[in-house]
Amino acid sequence: MQLGMAAALLGHAAAMLDDRRVSNGELRFLVERLTEALRDVLRIAESRGAGAARPAEDRGDHQGQGHGG
Repeated sequence: MQLGMAAALLGHAAAMLDDRRVSNGELRFLVERLTEALRDVLRIAESRGAGAARPAEDRGDHQGQGHGG
């Protein structure tokens, strides 16, 4: 179900990005839903063993790393 939702959101996002009349509020709502979907997809991947292959920085292990401008 989560993967299906992510795929549907991607299609919706592509359509919204093509429409120059989309409001900031609509884009924000879409980004919030995409964030939720991406979180779900990552959880699915990790439960299937893909988490071990991710670099530490992608897992949120930022200890000792400077991220300045």
